[in-house]
Amino acid sequence: MPYTQADADRLRAAIAKGASKIELNGEKVEFRSLADMRETLNMIESDLAGGQRSAFRISYPRASRGL
Repeated sequence: MPYTQADADRLRAAIAKGASKIELNGEKVEFRSLADMRETLNMIESDLAGGQRSAFRISYPRASRGL
C-alpha cells in the first residue's frame, strides 16, 4: 500500500511534537531517533512526488596537506 499525504502530515506533526511512536500506513511504528523519522519523511515525500530514491549515496573524499 503506497503512502499518502496524510501519512506525511502525521509524521511531520509527530516530529514537531517530539513523539517517537505514530501510526503510518495502518501500522504502528516506533522510531529509534529523530534522524530515522526525518529519513522516513524524506522517503515518503519522494514517493509522493513520484521520484525514485537512490540506494547509493555519492561522497567525495576531502584531504588537506596537514599544514
